[in-house]
Order: sequence, then structure tokens, then C-alpha cells
Amino acid sequence: MNDARRDTEHTSEPAVLGGPKAPGGQFSFDAIGTRWQIDTGQALSSDLRARILDRTRQFDATYSRFRPDSLVSRIAAAADGGRFEFPEDSLALFGLYDRLYDATEGAVDPLVGRDLELLGYDPAYSLRPAPDEVQAAERARGRPTWAADVVRDGTTLVTRRPLVIDVGAAGKGYLVDVLSAILRGAGHTRFVVDGSGDLLHVGERAIRVGLEHPFDPQRVIGVAHLQGQALCASGVARRAWGDGLHHVLDARTGVPVDGVVATWVVADETALADGLATALFFTEAQRLAETFQFTYVRMYADGRAEHSPDFDGELFT
Repeated sequence: MNDARRDTEHTSEPAVLGGPKAPGGQFSFDAIGTRWQIDTGQALSSDLRARILDRTRQFDATYSRFRPDSLVSRIAAAADGGRFEFPEDSLALFGLYDRLYDATEGAVDPLVGRDLELLGYDPAYSLRPAPDEVQAAERARGRPTWAADVVRDGTTLVTRRPLVIDVGAAGKGYLVDVLSAILRGAGHTRFVVDGSGDLLHVGERAIRVGLEHPFDPQRVIGVAHLQGQALCASGVARRAWGDGLHHVLDARTGVPVDGVVATWVVADETALADGLATALFFTEAQRLAETFQFTYVRMYADGRAEHSPDFDGELFT
């Protein structure tokens, strides 16, 4: 969700990178249903661009519940479950979900996908909730949970019934980290990877990032100073399609949240910042801080905003 943005009024893109931008130092592309931008201190080679695009396609082919040929769609279609082999780096992503699931007491759960479908956020983007009798039948079968309905053996995932996996809480941030590792491996030491608001900055000079108002994209509620870390945002307004219907669900109930409207999290890893930006809709920051290191801003439906004492930035009155 694009509610974290670089504040170009105060810091131009060349200054973000610590100097004049080299020709071709910006690489933009579409992936996993959103717009991406990578700014680097020097131009990316055609081979490196191809590697980045290929890696995003691999991610989509594994984790997208919106394409029928993906691995997670095969899991959703398996009437009796089965054994499914994920890539090696799924260990890190699913391991993070283990920790988020525990820290939020099940509120963040990648098996929330079926609840999203029932509310209309389905592969066809129907944006129409399923009939009441369909939702009642699903509830009668019992809501699956990450802890009880999935068995993992290394990279193998074992299921016993159809399950709709949705990694939207942390998946985009995870892909930012993956692409950043490719850039680092190619020798790049100054760059910003921006997955439509999920940012990772690498370099010696800090950047200023505007915290977009969740209900007015022309305004920001504050600014974060970001250096060598990730900033991720989540909010209820951009993916909303009806009265009280949006994509941030409490997996324990299958119901969209209504108290918090936007969150921003700064952490060392983008996947972690992304996952915690979702977790803060359900769980108090003090509880999450028992497990994770991060700073945050959180905005409530009544307009109040709070931030952690060590948040590096400012909120506007």
C-alpha cells in the first residue's frame, strides 16, 4: 500500500542517493500487482535487470493467490490436501509468520486468504461478498489456523484440506529484501528499493520519507528519517470496496479491523517491518516489542496518532 513516500519536496532523488544520479539509475517495473522502483547510485546492467524481473516472476509463481497456476493456488485446489515443496528461501518467510502468529495470538495468519475471498477480495477481484449461506457453511467447517492445519518439514508444507494461503502481511516486504540481496551481491552499496510504499534504504546518507495520510494522498501526517533500514506502511483505505470492507482482517474472526486505520514501521528488514505494520492493527506495540525490534507510528480512526519514543522523525499537528 502506497502510504509511505519519499519526500521529494525536501530531498530530491539525487540527494537520496548521496550524489548525482547516474544515467539509467532508476529502474521501474510492475510486479505482484503493483509498481516498483529501484534507485541506484549507478545504472543497473541489463543482466541485473533481467535477474530482478525473473526473481519477481518466481515469487509470483509461488505465492500469488490471484493466478491459477501458482503453488498456493494448487494448495487451495487440493481437495484432500497434500505435500507441497516450496523454495529454500520460504524458510525465512514462513519462519517470520510463525513469530508473528505467536506474537499476535493468531491475529496475523497466512491462512486468512479464504476469509478475504469470502469478503470479495478474491482472484477475480469481484469485490462482492459471498452470500450469507456460503459464509455460514464456511464457518461451520471451522476456520483453519497456521498452527493447527499446516505441518512444515523444512521446505515441504503438508496440508489435509484445501487452504488459501495469503502472504500479503509480509510478502511484499520479503520480496524487497530478496531484490536488495541481489543488488548487494552485484556490488551495489547505495540504493532504495520501493515496492509501492515498502521501502529499503541502503547507503550513508539518510532520506526523508513522508507518511501519507490514509484518507488524503495529497497530505502527509509526518516524516520519517531513514538510513540503512526499511520502512513499511499499511492502511485500510486503499484496498477498500464497501462499508467496513477492506483487506486488513483479524484472522481469528475473519472480520476487518475498525479501530486503527494506518501504521508505519521501521525495522532492519523489510519483511519484518511489513509484517509488524499489519500486526500493529491488532496487538499493542509493547507486546510486539517483547519479540521484535522496531519503531512505529500508528493512527486511529478518531484521528489520533501515536509513535514510539525512539521514532526517528516527526509528526505534524
